[in-house]
Amino acid sequence: MRLLATCALLGTMAASAQAQNQPNTILVMDGSGSMWGQIEGIAKIGIAQDVVRGLLADFPAEQGLGLTVYGHRTRGDCTDIETLVAPAPGTAAAISTAVAGIKPLGKTPMTDAVIAAAQALRYTEDAATVILVSDGVETCNPDPCAAARLLEEAGIDFTAHVIGFDVDDPQALAQMQCLADETGGQFLTAANADELNLAMSTVVAAAPPPPPPAPEPMLIDMTFSAVIGEARTAIETPVVWTIAGNDGALAENEQGNPFARALAEGAYTATAYSVADEVTAEVSFIAIDGAATTVEVVFEERLPTATLTAPATAAAGDTIQIGWKGPAEKNDFVAVRAPESTGYHRFINTTKVTAEPVVSLQMPSAPGDYVLEYVSNNDRTALVEVAITVEPVAAAVIAPQTANAGETIDVGWKGPAYRNDFVAVRAPDATGYHRFINTTRIKDANPLKLQMPTEPGTYVIEYVESQDRTALASMEITVAAVTARVISPATAAAGESIDVGWSGPAYQNDFVAVRAPDATGFHRFINTTRIKDANPLKLEMPTEPGTYVIEYVESQDRIALAAMEIVVEAVSASIAAPATVPAGVTIDIGWTGPAYPNDFIGVRAMEAEGFHRFINTARIKGDSPQTLQMPAEPGTYIIEYVENQDRKALAAHEIVLSPITARILAPLAGKVGETITVGWTGPAYKGDFIGISKPGSEGFHRFDKRTRLGDTPTLEVRLPEAPGTYLVEYVVGQNRAALATATIEVE
Repeated sequence: MRLLATCALLGTMAASAQAQNQPNTILVMDGSGSMWGQIEGIAKIGIAQDVVRGLLADFPAEQGLGLTVYGHRTRGDCTDIETLVAPAPGTAAAISTAVAGIKPLGKTPMTDAVIAAAQALRYTEDAATVILVSDGVETCNPDPCAAARLLEEAGIDFTAHVIGFDVDDPQALAQMQCLADETGGQFLTAANADELNLAMSTVVAAAPPPPPPAPEPMLIDMTFSAVIGEARTAIETPVVWTIAGNDGALAENEQGNPFARALAEGAYTATAYSVADEVTAEVSFIAIDGAATTVEVVFEERLPTATLTAPATAAAGDTIQIGWKGPAEKNDFVAVRAPESTGYHRFINTTKVTAEPVVSLQMPSAPGDYVLEYVSNNDRTALVEVAITVEPVAAAVIAPQTANAGETIDVGWKGPAYRNDFVAVRAPDATGYHRFINTTRIKDANPLKLQMPTEPGTYVIEYVESQDRTALASMEITVAAVTARVISPATAAAGESIDVGWSGPAYQNDFVAVRAPDATGFHRFINTTRIKDANPLKLEMPTEPGTYVIEYVESQDRIALAAMEIVVEAVSASIAAPATVPAGVTIDIGWTGPAYPNDFIGVRAMEAEGFHRFINTARIKGDSPQTLQMPAEPGTYIIEYVENQDRKALAAHEIVLSPITARILAPLAGKVGETITVGWTGPAYKGDFIGISKPGSEGFHRFDKRTRLGDTPTLEVRLPEAPGTYLVEYVVGQNRAALATATIEVE
C-alpha cells in the first residue's frame, strides 16, 4: 500500500501565528513490498514515482510539503515509518529525489503512517491535511476507522484524503473509505497511471492555497559546545546535537563540537549526546538579540574504569587476594564495605594499590554480604563494585575449670590463627574493645600460656579475632585466692640491707618491697628485690629513720599478698680532713660511717645541691682514710660522706682551696712542625699537660697539640703544621684551665 500526504509547513517560528488558519500538508509514501505489483507491465512503485515527479514539477515553491515513507527499510516491521523530508516550503526537489530512491520491502502500516503524519504536522495545534494513496489492505493496525475518529476528535482541523490505487479487495476499500469519511476527506480510486495522476491532482487541488509569505524573522547565529566538568574541557570525541523549541526539533542528530545553528528568537533546549561515553546532557536557553550567542552543555567528569577479580566467598577476618585493574593514581585503594554504608568513611578495611596487579585485603570479622570497591582517592568514588559473601569461622578454647589467682595456666585453642589473634581473660561483665585483663598472642604453640587475674572470682576466657576484637569462642573459669608471708627483723639501720624470709606463689616477677606506711599505688615502693630461688632475700632499707612496711607483692597488678612493719633507725658518719689545701691537690680524708656498698666521699661547691652536686668523688673502699682530688678552682668547698642509696650526706666538712700557680718558658718563634723545648713550673698534678692553641679558642678541646708533663722541668713540644700565632699553655688536667701562657709565632 502507498500513502501520500502534503502539508503546508510553517516557515518559521515567528510566522507561526499568521499560519495557524492554513492547513499543513504531508505526503506519506508506501514503500511496502506490494508496490512491486505491476499494471500493464509496469511496477506500481514506478508509476507512483512518475506521478509524484510530474506533480511536483509545477508545485508552488511557497507551499510547504513534507515526505514520510513506510515499509522501505526492513521486512515484517510495523514500526518501519520514516520522515525523509520535514515539511517546509521549497522541498519539491528534495521530495522528488527521495521518492526516486524508494525500494519497496516491508509491511503495510497504513493507519500508523497516517497517525505519524498527523503528529509530524502537530495536528492537535494546527490545521493539517494528509493525502493517502494505498494499494492494499492494512496489515498492522486492526482498526483504521477507530484511529481516524480519534484523529478527528483530537485535531484542530484534521483531514485525510485517500486514493485507492489498483485496489479491488472489499475490506481494503472499506478501510480507506472509513479513513476519509471519519476525517471529512475525499476517497478516490485509480486503476492505472492516468487515473492516479487525475486523483492526485484532484486531492491536491482540494487543499486550500498556502498563506501569503510571512516576513523573514530575525535569525541569531548560535554556537553550541559540549564540555566536561568545572574545567570546561571540550569533548574531542563525536557529539550529536538536538536543538528543540516550542514547535519541535529544529536540529536533530546533527554532529559537531562546536556546533552552529541560526535560530529565531525564542526559548529552546539543547541536547548533546557524547557518542564515546553514551551519555546525554542538556541545557535550556533563550535566543534573543543582544544576549549571549554561545551555549555550553556541561557533562559530568568522566570516571576512569576499573575491574576487580575476587572470590565469591571468604572466611570472616581472612585476608584474601584481589586482582585489580584501574588508573592506579596516587593513593587509590581497594576496600570492603557493608552494602548499606555510604559516604567518605564507608569502608571497613582498605589497602592501597601498588605496582603489583594483586593486593591483599582483610575481610570483616562479622559474617554477611559485603561489597568490594576500587576507589579513586581523589574524591573516594567507587570505579567498580563486586559483591562478596563473608562466611563464619569456627573457634574453641580449652582450659581448666579452676586456677589460682595470678597463676599462669595452659589454654588450648582452635581457630583461624589470623595475624594478632589472641586468647584473653576478662571479667564476666566486661565489654568493649579494652575488656581484657590479660592476653597472650596466638602463636605456633598449642596450648598457650595465659596469666589469671589476681582477684579471686569467676572470669571468662576467650579466643579473640584481632581485627575488631570479636570473640569467636569463650568459656568460664573460677579463680581461687592465694596466700603469702614475709619474715624480717623488727628493726634495722637506715640504708642497711637485711634478710627477709618469704612464702607465696613465687610467680614470675613477684617481689618483696619496703614502703612508707602511707604510700599507696603502683609506684609506692622505696626499694624492691625480685623473688628468686633464694630464701631469705636481701632488701635495702630506706635512708630516713622511721616506721616502714615490708610487703610480698604479686607483680601482675602489684597487689600485696602479705605485709609487716619494721622500724628503721638512724646511722651516723664523720669526716676528718685539713682546713686548707692547694686547689687541685689529692688529699687523704678520714671517715667513719656504715660503709654500705657504693657509699662515697664527695666534694662539692658551697651552693651545689641535688643528686649530681659533686665535683669529684671517691668510692668508700677498705678502711679509713680515703683519697680524694680537690677541685682546680680556688675557693671554699664542702666534703661529704654520702650514703649511695639516695645520695644523702651523713657527714660534712668545710675546706678552703688556695690558688695554685705555674710558669711557661718558650721561644718567641719556630718553624711549622718543628720540635721546641719548653720550660715549665707548676703543681704537676696527674693529667696536667702543655697545650698549644689558637688565640681566642675556647673549650675543652681547643688544643692543636698536647704534651703530658714529665719528671723534668723541660718538655720537647712539637709545633702545629700550619703557620700563625699560637699560645703555649700550662693546663690543669682536671678542668683544662690554663695556669700560664706564652705566645709563639709559627713560620
